[in-house]
Amino acid sequence: MEAEAAAEAEEARLEEEQRIAEAVAAQEALAAEDARQGTLVQQNAYRQAKAYVDGMPFSRAGLLRQLTSEYGGKFLVEDAEFGVARLEAEGGVDWMAEAVEAAQSYQEVFPMSRQGLIDQLTSEYGSQFTLEQATHAVNTLGM
Repeated sequence: MEAEAAAEAEEARLEEEQRIAEAVAAQEALAAEDARQGTLVQQNAYRQAKAYVDGMPFSRAGLLRQLTSEYGGKFLVEDAEFGVARLEAEGGVDWMAEAVEAAQSYQEVFPMSRQGLIDQLTSEYGSQFTLEQATHAVNTLGM
C-alpha cells in the first residue's frame, strides 16, 4: 500500500510539473509574440512604414527619414527602426524593386542620363538608395 501511494504521489507530482512547464511555455510564446509585434507606437511605425512603401518607392534610409521627420511620422528613431525591421522581416519590402520603381518614376517625370539617375537615386537629398540598388535599377531599365 505504501509503495502504491508513493507511486501515485510521484505521478501527481510529474503531472503538476508538466502542467507548470506547459503554462510557462505558453507565457513565453505570448511574450515572444508581443516582442515581435512591438509596443503600440512601434506597431504604428510598422503600419506607417508599410503604408509608405505600398504608396510610393522608398529606400530604407529614405523611409527612416520619412518616419522620423517632423513633417512625416515624427517617430523616435528606435521606433522607426523597429517598424522598418519588422517590415523587412515579414517580407513586406524589396529594396531592389523599390529602387527600380523610383528610377522609373524619375524617368517618367524628368528623364536623366544613366549617371544622373544613379546620382539622384543615391543622393542624400534624393532617394538615398545604396549604389548597388541604384545600379540594379538603371540596369533593369536598360540604361
